[in-house]
Amino acid sequence: MDVFITGASGWVGSAVVRDLLTAGHRVSGLVRSDDKAAELTALGAQAIRGTLDDHDVLRKAASAADAVIHTAFNHDFSKFAENAEQDRRAIEVLGSALEGSNCPLLVTSGLARLAQGRLATESDVPDPAMPRKSEAGARAVAERGVRVGVIRLAPSVHGLGDHGFIPMLIGMARAKGISAYIDEGTNRWAGVYRLDAARVYRLALEQGVTEPAYHAVADEGVPFKQIAAVIGRRLGLPVESRPREHFGGFANFAGADMCASSERTRTLLGWTPTGPDLLTDIDQPGYY
Repeated sequence: MDVFITGASGWVGSAVVRDLLTAGHRVSGLVRSDDKAAELTALGAQAIRGTLDDHDVLRKAASAADAVIHTAFNHDFSKFAENAEQDRRAIEVLGSALEGSNCPLLVTSGLARLAQGRLATESDVPDPAMPRKSEAGARAVAERGVRVGVIRLAPSVHGLGDHGFIPMLIGMARAKGISAYIDEGTNRWAGVYRLDAARVYRLALEQGVTEPAYHAVADEGVPFKQIAAVIGRRLGLPVESRPREHFGGFANFAGADMCASSERTRTLLGWTPTGPDLLTDIDQPGYY
């Protein structure tokens, strides 16, 4: 299968590229720089230079592929609404290129505000008020007849080299001299090892993208206080509750209950996570 992937040099996208190539698929990937293009080419994939704003590039690459995986997203929280709109437009362009072809499109999303006080399931639908519009974009594309599915990633896609939420918490703890949580710290985060997450994308493609949503979730829900405790112990810092203001713009995530089941995904795809659990993985010296 010829697969075009956005975010091919990113934390998740690069793992998906390697997994697809290992399984015998041909891959072309969107990258923004010459050095990333060279890295992708060295793996045996085709590098396509461009950004999510280069709609002609996206349209041409998607039209030439048998399937498209969209993993790219700008996680600069200072302009999140702008980045969400960029993401929505990119999904619209990719979908328009596949319209009428029956070629599948996989879009990446998350678990924020999907469910509160319980495990989110694949059948849940995001709050329309969410600023990120990945799933709304996917549904709009599906209404035009495109075969589209969403991969919902756990808030922590962990592994050495991680530059996501856990390293942000580590950096904040170092800067403020405390590893903090909000209220009692009982809000839960799901987790998944990076290489396990990559297999969900490939398996969903190989099985025809039959579902609106899949959950790349291994740990269903780890209490945030336990995450803070590992960070505090590793850094030799106190672990204490702090008001939401302590976390600044990250408070909505630090205090969120983002737990989920992946039971249906596991059954449908025959997917069994094999990597380390979240707390074990972030307890490695390499994270610090």
